[in-house]
Amino acid sequence: MERVTLRIPKQQIEEVEQMVETGEYPNRSEAIRSAVREMLNEQSESRDDKRNSGRSWAKV
Repeated sequence: MERVTLRIPKQQIEEVEQMVETGEYPNRSEAIRSAVREMLNEQSESRDDKRNSGRSWAKV
């Protein structure tokens, strides 16, 4: 795993900290990793939708 340094607005970090405090995530790093995974999944799904949009026969 690689280390990445980010600059994030204080309000967003406070919201992440709140999720850690409530037990939603074990730590800030895992919360941010989860957000990145979600973003990548959404991008992948969006690309898949665009590829399939031209094939009306494939729609269910």
